[in-house]
Amino acid sequence: MTAEDKLKSLGLSLPEAAAPVANYVPYVISGNLVFISGQISKIGDEAIGGRLGEDLDIERGQYAAKLSALNLIAQMKAACGGDLNRVKRIVKLGGFVQATPQATQADIPKVINGCSDLMVEVFGDAGRHARFAVSAPSLPLDVAVEIDAVIEITE
Repeated sequence: MTAEDKLKSLGLSLPEAAAPVANYVPYVISGNLVFISGQISKIGDEAIGGRLGEDLDIERGQYAAKLSALNLIAQMKAACGGDLNRVKRIVKLGGFVQATPQATQADIPKVINGCSDLMVEVFGDAGRHARFAVSAPSLPLDVAVEIDAVIEITE
């Protein structure tokens, strides 16, 4: 089953790859690696904001991370000329969760699992990746989650 088929079977559709909102590009290809800029928990008019430990719980945070994951996959598709079959491996994810200082640090990785789990569901073993998950006092547009990625593609 292709990544596109898997997304459909999960009832998910990809948004358009988001344009950058400042002086950067959405991704850079170097050799067979694609470095994808941070993707936030916002698709269209749906934005998940809030701070873990204040007005965001783990379940809602995981949903926010899933929105970021869909944005990442949309950027992957753009970087691959529209062909997700070129994604060979999700190499690394870097996850930021907007959180209060009182948020339980053990909960930060649980939130980013919303993205990690979707990558494995969509790409299978090729979706297993290295990652980090940290808290941040604020994120752009007051979103709950921002995640960047490094992926390997075929030529």
